[in-house]
Amino acid sequence: MCPDQTHHRRGQDVDEIRGDEIRGKAEGTAPVPLSVLDLVTVGQGRTATQALRTGVEIAQLAERRGFHRYWVAEHHSMPGVASSSPAVILAHTAAHTERIRLGSGGVMLPNHAPLVIAEQFGTLEAMAPGRVDLGLGRAPGTDGATAAALRRTERLNEGADDFPQQLMELTRFLDDDFPDGHPYARIHAVPGPVQATSEGGVQSPGRPPLWLLGSSGFSARLAGMLGLPFAFAHHFSAQNTIPALELYRESFKPSAVLDAPYALIGVAALAADDEREARRQVLTGALSMLRLRSGRPGLVPTPEEAEAYAFTPMEREFVDSWLVNIVHGTADEVRTGLDDLAKRTGADELMITANAHGGEARLRSYGLIADAYGLPGA
Repeated sequence: MCPDQTHHRRGQDVDEIRGDEIRGKAEGTAPVPLSVLDLVTVGQGRTATQALRTGVEIAQLAERRGFHRYWVAEHHSMPGVASSSPAVILAHTAAHTERIRLGSGGVMLPNHAPLVIAEQFGTLEAMAPGRVDLGLGRAPGTDGATAAALRRTERLNEGADDFPQQLMELTRFLDDDFPDGHPYARIHAVPGPVQATSEGGVQSPGRPPLWLLGSSGFSARLAGMLGLPFAFAHHFSAQNTIPALELYRESFKPSAVLDAPYALIGVAALAADDEREARRQVLTGALSMLRLRSGRPGLVPTPEEAEAYAFTPMEREFVDSWLVNIVHGTADEVRTGLDDLAKRTGADELMITANAHGGEARLRSYGLIADAYGLPGA
Protein backbone atom coordinates (compact mmCIF):
# COMPACT_ATOMS: atom_id res chain seq x y z
CA MET A 1 0.00 0.00 0.00
CA CYS A 2 1.49 3.34 -1.03
CA PRO A 3 1.59 6.27 1.46
CA ASP A 4 -1.24 8.12 -0.32
CA GLN A 5 -3.49 5.05 -0.15
CA THR A 6 -2.70 4.60 3.54
CA HIS A 7 -3.52 8.24 4.25
CA HIS A 8 -6.81 7.98 2.33
CA ARG A 9 -7.76 4.80 4.15
CA ARG A 10 -7.01 6.36 7.53
CA GLY A 11 -9.10 9.39 6.63
CA GLN A 12 -12.05 7.18 5.69
CA ASP A 13 -11.87 5.18 8.91
CA VAL A 14 -11.61 8.06 11.39
CA ASP A 15 -15.18 7.75 12.66
CA GLU A 16 -14.84 3.99 13.00
CA ILE A 17 -11.50 4.27 14.79
CA ARG A 18 -12.66 7.08 17.08
CA GLY A 19 -15.54 5.07 18.58
CA ASP A 20 -15.43 5.26 22.37
CA GLU A 21 -12.14 7.03 22.86
CA ILE A 22 -11.80 6.06 26.50
CA ARG A 23 -13.34 2.67 27.18
CA GLY A 24 -11.57 -0.27 25.66
CA LYS A 25 -12.83 -3.72 24.74
CA ALA A 26 -11.59 -6.90 26.38
CA GLU A 27 -10.28 -9.33 23.79
CA GLY A 28 -10.02 -13.11 24.01
CA THR A 29 -10.37 -14.31 27.60
CA ALA A 30 -8.81 -11.21 29.17
CA PRO A 31 -10.91 -9.93 32.11
CA VAL A 32 -10.48 -6.30 30.98
CA PRO A 33 -8.86 -4.52 28.02
CA LEU A 34 -5.07 -4.90 27.94
CA SER A 35 -2.71 -2.10 26.91
CA VAL A 36 1.03 -1.37 26.82
CA LEU A 37 3.15 1.21 28.66
CA ASP A 38 6.63 1.58 27.17
CA LEU A 39 9.55 3.29 28.88
CA VAL A 40 11.75 2.74 25.80
CA THR A 41 14.43 1.22 28.00
CA VAL A 42 18.04 1.14 26.84
CA GLY A 43 20.18 -1.80 27.94
CA GLN A 44 23.92 -2.03 28.24
CA GLY A 45 25.44 -2.63 24.81
CA ARG A 46 22.33 -1.20 23.13
CA THR A 47 21.68 2.21 21.60
CA ALA A 48 18.75 4.57 21.87
CA THR A 49 18.14 3.93 18.17
CA GLN A 50 17.68 0.24 18.88
CA ALA A 51 15.42 0.97 21.84
CA LEU A 52 13.21 3.25 19.76
CA ARG A 53 12.99 0.66 16.98
CA THR A 54 11.96 -1.91 19.57
CA GLY A 55 9.27 0.48 20.76
CA VAL A 56 7.78 0.58 17.27
CA GLU A 57 7.93 -3.22 17.07
CA ILE A 58 6.13 -3.47 20.40
CA ALA A 59 3.44 -1.05 19.23
CA GLN A 60 2.97 -3.03 16.03
CA LEU A 61 2.76 -6.30 17.94
CA ALA A 62 0.27 -4.73 20.36
CA GLU A 63 -1.87 -3.51 17.46
CA ARG A 64 -1.75 -6.87 15.71
CA ARG A 65 -2.64 -8.81 18.87
CA GLY A 66 -5.57 -6.69 20.07
CA PHE A 67 -4.04 -4.59 22.84
CA HIS A 68 -6.10 -1.42 23.21
CA ARG A 69 -3.46 1.32 23.46
CA TYR A 70 0.28 2.01 23.49
CA TRP A 71 1.55 4.77 25.77
CA VAL A 72 5.02 6.18 26.45
CA ALA A 73 6.13 7.93 29.63
CA GLU A 74 8.09 11.17 30.00
CA HIS A 75 11.38 10.74 31.90
CA HIS A 76 14.49 12.86 31.92
CA SER A 77 18.23 12.50 32.64
CA MET A 78 18.03 8.69 32.90
CA PRO A 79 20.51 6.89 30.61
CA GLY A 80 18.40 3.73 30.60
CA VAL A 81 15.13 5.44 29.57
CA ALA A 82 14.88 7.02 26.10
CA SER A 83 11.35 8.43 26.41
CA SER A 84 12.14 12.05 27.21
CA SER A 85 10.04 13.32 24.28
CA PRO A 86 6.69 11.48 24.15
CA ALA A 87 5.22 13.61 21.36
CA VAL A 88 8.18 12.89 19.07
CA ILE A 89 8.04 9.15 19.79
CA LEU A 90 4.27 9.04 19.28
CA ALA A 91 4.53 10.84 15.93
CA HIS A 92 7.03 8.24 14.75
CA THR A 93 4.88 5.40 16.09
CA ALA A 94 1.77 6.80 14.43
CA ALA A 95 3.52 6.55 11.06
CA HIS A 96 4.09 2.82 11.63
CA THR A 97 0.66 1.81 12.99
CA GLU A 98 -2.93 2.22 11.82
CA ARG A 99 -5.47 1.45 14.54
CA ILE A 100 -4.04 1.19 18.05
CA ARG A 101 -4.55 4.17 20.36
CA LEU A 102 -1.35 6.09 21.07
CA GLY A 103 -0.73 8.31 24.05
CA SER A 104 1.37 9.71 26.82
CA GLY A 105 1.56 7.94 30.13
CA GLY A 106 2.22 10.66 30.71
CA VAL A 107 3.32 14.14 29.85
CA MET A 108 4.48 15.88 33.04
CA LEU A 109 2.50 19.08 32.63
CA PRO A 110 4.46 21.31 35.10
CA ASN A 111 7.53 20.80 32.88
CA HIS A 112 5.85 22.52 29.93
CA ALA A 113 3.79 25.52 28.87
CA PRO A 114 0.18 24.30 28.36
CA LEU A 115 0.06 25.96 24.92
CA VAL A 116 3.05 23.88 23.78
CA ILE A 117 1.37 20.63 24.85
CA ALA A 118 -1.88 21.67 23.14
CA GLU A 119 0.06 22.33 19.94
CA GLN A 120 2.03 19.08 20.11
CA PHE A 121 -1.00 16.89 20.76
CA GLY A 122 -3.14 18.83 18.31
CA THR A 123 -0.49 17.96 15.74
CA LEU A 124 -0.58 14.30 16.78
CA GLU A 125 -4.37 14.29 16.53
CA ALA A 126 -4.08 15.67 12.99
CA MET A 127 -1.57 12.92 12.15
CA ALA A 128 -3.60 10.08 13.66
CA PRO A 129 -7.21 11.27 14.00
CA GLY A 130 -9.21 9.55 16.70
CA ARG A 131 -6.23 7.58 18.03
CA VAL A 132 -4.44 9.93 20.43
CA ASP A 133 -4.65 10.06 24.25
CA LEU A 134 -3.17 12.85 26.35
CA GLY A 135 -2.25 11.50 29.78
CA LEU A 136 -1.00 14.12 32.23
CA GLY A 137 0.98 13.93 35.43
CA ARG A 138 2.19 16.57 37.88
CA ALA A 139 5.47 14.93 38.98
CA PRO A 140 8.72 16.05 37.33
CA GLY A 141 9.60 12.64 35.90
CA THR A 142 13.16 13.14 37.11
CA ASP A 143 15.28 14.50 39.98
CA GLY A 144 14.98 18.00 41.41
CA ALA A 145 18.00 19.48 39.66
CA THR A 146 16.82 18.27 36.25
CA ALA A 147 13.31 19.52 36.98
CA ALA A 148 14.77 22.95 37.78
CA ALA A 149 16.60 22.93 34.42
CA LEU A 150 13.38 21.96 32.61
CA ARG A 151 11.21 24.52 34.36
CA ARG A 152 13.80 27.32 34.62
CA THR A 153 13.02 27.77 38.30
CA GLU A 154 14.16 26.45 41.66
CA ARG A 155 10.65 26.72 43.11
CA LEU A 156 9.52 23.29 42.03
CA ASN A 157 6.50 23.06 44.33
CA GLU A 158 4.88 25.89 42.42
CA GLY A 159 4.50 23.71 39.35
CA ALA A 160 2.83 20.88 41.22
CA ASP A 161 0.63 23.22 43.26
CA ASP A 162 -0.51 25.02 40.11
CA PHE A 163 -1.41 21.77 38.33
CA PRO A 164 -5.23 22.33 38.40
CA GLN A 165 -4.74 25.80 36.92
CA GLN A 166 -2.38 24.47 34.26
CA LEU A 167 -4.85 21.71 33.46
CA MET A 168 -7.67 24.25 33.02
CA GLU A 169 -5.49 26.35 30.74
CA LEU A 170 -4.50 23.34 28.64
CA THR A 171 -8.13 22.25 28.33
CA ARG A 172 -9.18 25.69 27.11
CA PHE A 173 -6.39 25.74 24.53
CA LEU A 174 -7.45 22.29 23.31
CA ASP A 175 -11.11 23.34 23.10
CA ASP A 176 -10.31 26.88 21.89
CA ASP A 177 -12.83 28.35 24.32
CA PHE A 178 -11.17 30.98 26.48
CA PRO A 179 -13.89 33.48 27.46
CA ASP A 180 -14.00 36.97 26.00
CA GLY A 181 -11.72 39.29 27.91
CA HIS A 182 -9.28 36.56 28.92
CA PRO A 183 -5.64 37.43 28.08
CA TYR A 184 -5.44 34.28 25.94
CA ALA A 185 -8.82 34.67 24.19
CA ARG A 186 -7.15 35.57 20.89
CA ILE A 187 -4.50 32.83 21.10
CA HIS A 188 -5.21 29.54 19.35
CA ALA A 189 -3.50 26.16 19.55
CA VAL A 190 -2.93 25.06 15.96
CA PRO A 191 -3.71 22.45 14.70
CA GLY A 192 -6.98 22.70 16.61
CA PRO A 193 -10.66 23.64 16.61
CA VAL A 194 -10.03 27.20 15.41
CA GLN A 195 -9.39 25.79 11.95
CA ALA A 196 -12.92 24.38 11.84
CA THR A 197 -14.43 27.77 12.72
CA SER A 198 -12.27 29.80 10.36
CA GLU A 199 -13.73 30.88 7.03
CA GLY A 200 -13.65 27.91 4.68
CA GLY A 201 -12.34 25.69 7.45
CA VAL A 202 -12.79 21.91 7.26
CA GLN A 203 -10.43 20.91 10.08
CA SER A 204 -11.97 18.31 12.39
CA PRO A 205 -12.74 19.83 15.80
CA GLY A 206 -11.85 16.57 17.54
CA ARG A 207 -9.11 16.60 20.14
CA PRO A 208 -7.36 14.00 22.31
CA PRO A 209 -9.19 12.91 25.46
CA LEU A 210 -7.46 13.91 28.69
CA TRP A 211 -6.40 11.41 31.34
CA LEU A 212 -5.00 12.22 34.75
CA LEU A 213 -2.15 10.04 36.01
CA GLY A 214 -1.00 9.60 39.56
CA SER A 215 0.63 7.51 42.27
CA SER A 216 -1.22 9.08 45.21
CA GLY A 217 -4.60 10.54 46.04
CA PHE A 218 -4.20 14.04 44.59
CA SER A 219 -4.78 13.19 40.93
CA ALA A 220 -7.29 10.49 41.86
CA ARG A 221 -9.51 13.03 43.58
CA LEU A 222 -9.04 15.66 40.87
CA ALA A 223 -9.84 13.18 38.09
CA GLY A 224 -12.99 12.15 39.93
CA MET A 225 -14.13 15.71 40.54
CA LEU A 226 -13.63 16.58 36.85
CA GLY A 227 -15.19 13.37 35.55
CA LEU A 228 -12.01 12.34 33.71
CA PRO A 229 -10.49 8.89 33.24
CA PHE A 230 -7.74 8.03 35.71
CA ALA A 231 -4.53 6.02 35.34
CA PHE A 232 -2.75 4.82 38.48
CA ALA A 233 0.95 3.85 38.61
CA HIS A 234 0.52 0.51 40.37
CA HIS A 235 3.85 -0.62 38.88
CA PHE A 236 5.79 1.59 41.30
CA SER A 237 3.27 2.50 44.00
CA ALA A 238 1.37 -0.73 44.60
CA GLN A 239 0.57 0.00 48.25
CA ASN A 240 -1.51 3.03 47.22
CA THR A 241 -3.45 1.43 44.39
CA ILE A 242 -6.70 0.41 46.08
CA PRO A 243 -6.99 3.55 48.26
CA ALA A 244 -6.41 5.78 45.22
CA LEU A 245 -8.96 3.92 43.09
CA GLU A 246 -11.52 4.07 45.90
CA LEU A 247 -10.92 7.81 46.25
CA TYR A 248 -11.34 8.28 42.51
CA ARG A 249 -14.63 6.41 42.48
CA GLU A 250 -15.95 8.17 45.58
CA SER A 251 -15.01 11.59 44.15
CA PHE A 252 -16.36 10.91 40.66
CA LYS A 253 -18.88 13.31 39.17
CA PRO A 254 -20.39 12.49 35.76
CA SER A 255 -19.19 14.80 32.99
CA ALA A 256 -19.52 15.29 29.27
CA VAL A 257 -16.55 12.93 29.00
CA LEU A 258 -17.66 10.05 31.24
CA ASP A 259 -20.93 9.05 32.86
CA ALA A 260 -19.14 6.58 35.19
CA PRO A 261 -15.57 6.15 36.48
CA TYR A 262 -12.99 4.54 34.23
CA ALA A 263 -9.62 3.64 35.73
CA LEU A 264 -6.65 1.78 34.36
CA ILE A 265 -3.59 0.71 36.31
CA GLY A 266 -0.02 0.35 35.13
CA VAL A 267 1.25 -3.15 35.86
CA ALA A 268 4.83 -4.43 35.71
CA ALA A 269 4.58 -7.88 34.14
CA LEU A 270 6.93 -10.12 32.22
CA ALA A 271 6.32 -13.58 30.83
CA ALA A 272 9.01 -15.96 29.62
CA ASP A 273 9.22 -19.57 28.52
CA ASP A 274 10.08 -20.69 32.06
CA GLU A 275 10.16 -19.24 35.56
CA ARG A 276 13.94 -19.02 35.77
CA GLU A 277 14.21 -16.95 32.60
CA ALA A 278 11.45 -14.63 33.77
CA ARG A 279 13.30 -14.14 37.06
CA ARG A 280 16.55 -13.39 35.23
CA GLN A 281 14.86 -10.75 33.10
CA VAL A 282 12.99 -8.91 35.85
CA LEU A 283 16.09 -8.87 38.04
CA THR A 284 17.72 -6.55 35.49
CA GLY A 285 14.96 -4.01 36.00
CA ALA A 286 15.15 -4.36 39.77
CA LEU A 287 18.91 -3.70 39.79
CA SER A 288 18.38 -0.74 37.48
CA MET A 289 15.77 0.68 39.88
CA LEU A 290 18.07 0.08 42.85
CA ARG A 291 20.78 2.13 41.17
CA LEU A 292 18.31 4.86 40.28
CA ARG A 293 17.04 5.09 43.85
CA SER A 294 20.65 5.20 45.04
CA GLY A 295 21.41 8.19 42.84
CA ARG A 296 23.35 6.13 40.30
CA PRO A 297 21.07 5.88 37.23
CA GLY A 298 22.52 4.01 34.27
CA LEU A 299 21.73 1.71 31.39
CA VAL A 300 19.71 -1.41 32.17
CA PRO A 301 22.20 -4.15 33.14
CA THR A 302 22.38 -7.49 31.40
CA PRO A 303 20.82 -10.58 33.02
CA GLU A 304 24.32 -11.93 33.57
CA GLU A 305 25.43 -8.85 35.48
CA ALA A 306 22.25 -8.78 37.55
CA GLU A 307 22.66 -12.45 38.51
CA ALA A 308 26.30 -11.94 39.47
CA TYR A 309 25.72 -8.72 41.44
CA ALA A 310 26.64 -8.98 45.15
CA PHE A 311 23.64 -7.40 46.87
CA THR A 312 24.09 -6.14 50.41
CA PRO A 313 21.38 -7.23 52.86
CA MET A 314 19.71 -3.81 52.56
CA GLU A 315 19.89 -3.90 48.77
CA ARG A 316 18.49 -7.43 48.74
CA GLU A 317 15.57 -6.30 50.86
CA PHE A 318 14.82 -3.49 48.40
CA VAL A 319 15.05 -5.78 45.37
CA ASP A 320 12.86 -8.45 46.95
CA SER A 321 10.22 -5.89 47.85
CA TRP A 322 10.38 -4.49 44.30
CA LEU A 323 10.02 -7.91 42.67
CA VAL A 324 6.95 -8.77 44.76
CA ASN A 325 4.95 -6.28 42.72
CA ILE A 326 6.13 -7.55 39.33
CA VAL A 327 3.90 -10.24 37.85
CA HIS A 328 6.39 -12.63 36.29
CA GLY A 329 6.81 -16.27 35.36
CA THR A 330 5.41 -18.45 32.60
CA ALA A 331 2.57 -17.15 30.47
CA ASP A 332 0.01 -19.06 32.53
CA GLU A 333 1.45 -17.69 35.78
CA VAL A 334 1.36 -14.14 34.46
CA ARG A 335 -2.21 -14.59 33.25
CA THR A 336 -3.24 -15.82 36.71
CA GLY A 337 -1.48 -12.87 38.34
CA LEU A 338 -3.11 -10.34 36.04
CA ASP A 339 -6.54 -11.92 36.55
CA ASP A 340 -6.09 -11.68 40.31
CA LEU A 341 -4.95 -8.08 40.11
CA ALA A 342 -7.93 -7.07 37.98
CA LYS A 343 -10.26 -8.75 40.44
CA ARG A 344 -8.64 -7.25 43.56
CA THR A 345 -8.51 -3.69 42.26
CA GLY A 346 -11.59 -3.58 40.06
CA ALA A 347 -9.49 -1.82 37.41
CA ASP A 348 -11.26 -1.22 34.11
CA GLU A 349 -8.06 -1.76 32.12
CA LEU A 350 -4.57 -3.16 32.69
CA MET A 351 -1.63 -1.37 31.08
CA ILE A 352 1.35 -3.70 31.04
CA THR A 353 4.94 -2.52 31.17
CA ALA A 354 7.66 -5.11 30.59
CA ASN A 355 11.04 -3.81 31.67
CA ALA A 356 14.05 -5.92 30.79
CA HIS A 357 17.51 -5.53 29.30
CA GLY A 358 16.78 -6.52 25.72
CA GLY A 359 13.97 -5.84 23.31
CA GLU A 360 13.69 -9.52 22.44
CA ALA A 361 12.59 -10.43 25.97
CA ARG A 362 10.00 -7.66 26.04
CA LEU A 363 8.54 -8.59 22.66
CA ARG A 364 8.46 -12.24 23.67
CA SER A 365 6.65 -11.33 26.88
CA TYR A 366 3.86 -9.40 25.16
CA GLY A 367 3.44 -12.21 22.64
CA LEU A 368 3.21 -14.85 25.37
CA ILE A 369 0.65 -12.82 27.32
CA ALA A 370 -1.41 -12.37 24.17
CA ASP A 371 -1.28 -16.13 23.53
CA ALA A 372 -2.27 -16.90 27.13
CA TYR A 373 -5.44 -14.85 26.71
CA GLY A 374 -6.18 -16.04 23.20
CA LEU A 375 -5.91 -12.54 21.77
CA PRO A 376 -6.40 -12.24 17.99
CA GLY A 377 -3.68 -12.09 15.39
CA ALA A 378 -1.53 -15.01 16.57
